[in-house]
Amino acid sequence: MLSENELIQIRRHLHQIPELALKEHETHAYLLKMIAQLQTDYMEVQTPAELPTALLVLIKGTAPQRTIGYRTDIDALPVTEATGLPFTSQHPGVMHACGHDIHMTVALGVLSYFASHQPKDNLLFFFQPAEESENGGKLAYERGIFNGQWRPDEFYGLHDNPDLPAGAIGCRMGTLFAGTTELNIDIEGQGGHAAFPQDANDAVVAMATLVTQIQTIVSRNIDPIQSGVVTIGKVEAGTIRNVIAGHARLEGTIRGLTQEMILKIDDRLRALCQGLEVSFGVKVKLELNQGGYWPVENNPALTKRFINYMQTAPGVNFIETKPAMTGEDFGYLLAKFPGTMFWLGVEDDAQLHSATLTPKEASIQRGVTAITGFLTARMNEK
Repeated sequence: MLSENELIQIRRHLHQIPELALKEHETHAYLLKMIAQLQTDYMEVQTPAELPTALLVLIKGTAPQRTIGYRTDIDALPVTEATGLPFTSQHPGVMHACGHDIHMTVALGVLSYFASHQPKDNLLFFFQPAEESENGGKLAYERGIFNGQWRPDEFYGLHDNPDLPAGAIGCRMGTLFAGTTELNIDIEGQGGHAAFPQDANDAVVAMATLVTQIQTIVSRNIDPIQSGVVTIGKVEAGTIRNVIAGHARLEGTIRGLTQEMILKIDDRLRALCQGLEVSFGVKVKLELNQGGYWPVENNPALTKRFINYMQTAPGVNFIETKPAMTGEDFGYLLAKFPGTMFWLGVEDDAQLHSATLTPKEASIQRGVTAITGFLTARMNEK
């Protein structure tokens, strides 16, 4: 079993080799090297051809009732690190600014425990590429890598949280992370001279009206007890002050706590775009990227067990958390397999995706201890 010091050294090495989605080749090779040192006769390792930077590790149980899945993400972000750490990123412009180096290290710690303490149930570890972009969880499912012995009956995973004390476990019933849809809207009018608006069809005016109308979707179509967000973060139109713009573009994001809510917002947005075409005589092209993140909706029965364990386990600091409007692509897998996602506190002033994120390494061993304890307890249940 890996010691706390060994885990910290692993984390620091992983931190130095961050890689972007679907390009995690060095990370993949290092993970394989570490796992090879833990190899037992009841462990099987696979690199699926359908997703070459993914990694599956199956630890076979002594008397399996089920296969319990544990997922960790392995990719990084296009962020230039500014921590000043002695083990800073060696890949310019790329950083583990979301703490996936912590995620991987905790997973290796849990794997190392069960490699030396053969579990009762089967344990499937999924080292997933492309969480930050490219929808790695969805790709894995659609490409069929969870077939046969590689199919989990339930799935668990964590995300680090700088707002929680180092090593604390946070969770909640229901939605942990919001789902997202990315939106693009192109409005085609008719350009013309600023002095002759009657001979043009101003796309800017139509765009301004639509931006205002979009703000009514959440305020007038979503239950005020629920939560949803529609943000237009980018607008483009025109080339010079005295020319009426014939084209305008909006880009934004939709976030909701359930997939049903997101689809309702999507439908309302379609209706507003259709109405704009009638009202202003413009053509509107709406693109909704529904391949974005699904909400991370925790399974009620499994999450109740998880929370009950963490609330009573010696040495575990459990904190009930509120839902977050940030996204996490584990939501897609939780829509296909029952399971639970939870937070691991890493206590830092910097936020996720920040160039100065510096998670506290004391969180690693505490996370490993809490998770191995829970998984062992879960295996003793019917």
